[in-house]
Amino acid sequence: MLIDGEWMDAASGKTFSVFDPATGETIAQVAEGEVEDIDHAVAAARHSFNKGTWRNFTPSERGRVLWHLGDLILDHLDELAQLESLDNGKPMSVARVADVPLAADLFHYMAGWATKIEGSTIPISVPYATGAKFFAYTLREPVGVVGQIIPWNFPLLMAAWKLGPALATGNSVVLKPAEQTPLSALLLGELIMQAGVPEGVVNIVTGFGETAGAALAGHPDVDKIAFTGSTEVGKLIVQAAAGNLKKVTLELGGKSPTVVFKDAPDLEGAIEGAANAIFFNHGQCCCAGSRLYAERAVFDRVLEGMETRAKNIRLGPGLSADTEMGPLVSEEQLKRVSGYIQSGIEQGAHATSGGQHPNEHGYFVPPTVFTGTKPDMKIVREEIFGPVVVAEPFDEFDEVLQQANDTDYGLAASVWTRDISKAHRAAAALRAGTVWVNCHNVFDAALPFGGYKQSGWGREMGHAALDLYTENKAVCVAV
Repeated sequence: MLIDGEWMDAASGKTFSVFDPATGETIAQVAEGEVEDIDHAVAAARHSFNKGTWRNFTPSERGRVLWHLGDLILDHLDELAQLESLDNGKPMSVARVADVPLAADLFHYMAGWATKIEGSTIPISVPYATGAKFFAYTLREPVGVVGQIIPWNFPLLMAAWKLGPALATGNSVVLKPAEQTPLSALLLGELIMQAGVPEGVVNIVTGFGETAGAALAGHPDVDKIAFTGSTEVGKLIVQAAAGNLKKVTLELGGKSPTVVFKDAPDLEGAIEGAANAIFFNHGQCCCAGSRLYAERAVFDRVLEGMETRAKNIRLGPGLSADTEMGPLVSEEQLKRVSGYIQSGIEQGAHATSGGQHPNEHGYFVPPTVFTGTKPDMKIVREEIFGPVVVAEPFDEFDEVLQQANDTDYGLAASVWTRDISKAHRAAAALRAGTVWVNCHNVFDAALPFGGYKQSGWGREMGHAALDLYTENKAVCVAV
């Protein structure tokens, strides 16, 4: 673990195994941090913050360090992509063109914001102070010590999403990577030190959510907790944070609709987009398009196209050059997704493709398409977090929007139509933090990302993220 600029074992001496999801074999032993290690890391972060080690850097200096970190990530592109593939199971070719470059771009983007975090002057009128003069202004100041808990589906990228705005605004951090995928976070820690981030500003504690994660969320000397993961765990984070009323941001689950109208500008392109919406990253995306609605006139063509693409996706180890979809991240996730598939079959839905675990070894689930579902089925209501989509036809515009919004979640949605008026009306009506039109899974460091309803609180990326890592202080001076 990285604590106060030093690499160290867990205080208990414990380690835990990290597995290759393509084979189920152990690939590494990692320090198992617990409460004592979290206490040590938080103390280091608090000392660095109180000392002003990082927040007293000039904004320009902080920006240069973050830019250098982005460059270092690109310098280690192949190494980081290989680690992500080996640890998470995703194809290395995907990590190489998406996860790693996007992580670098996030730090480059946030480097620019470091010099643009500004307050404002406010002309005030005080009714009870006739004739008095005041100079009033606001300051944006760092929150303090920030705990960040990142998920296993995009380990490096989610760490960047969290660390970028926290560091740009001058905070100190304790980062807890997912126990399934800690390896890229540890390499990122090395690069953070190389980039010139002072000791104690970023601390990385590996361990389990039930111990290290819970200790971080509930720690009385942590000023803010940021979490990405399931809605169920997010609710536990909120409860843990209540002790000292620490600030909380949450990027949680989703059950995102993909709506294909018969006037889609390119129906084959829409089908390809809908397939990528659910099958990208093995469906292990919080914004995966897991509910597909196609207008009845084109539903059969859309369904046939989805089935064809699902059946033709090549499954294999992430490090294999011809792999298009790797394994799920863990045996636990394999059982979860397989359980949902079995539930769908038992409740009367029809799996037109996929549905069976194809390999004796590894945590593989083939792309699966369900039809004949009902609104109250678990596969329709609950987040599966695997390559499983439910597909149903619709007839009317208002009908499909009602169906799309009939969910506890509100993270993302996509709409496919050539009618610009229809697109804007749908985007306005959909209760989701992101609505894509004629595309899906388009991300940029400048574009805020987050959810409505039980998909979370706050936003990642963009200018909006900076507000969540700063306090807004009002200053009023009698002149």
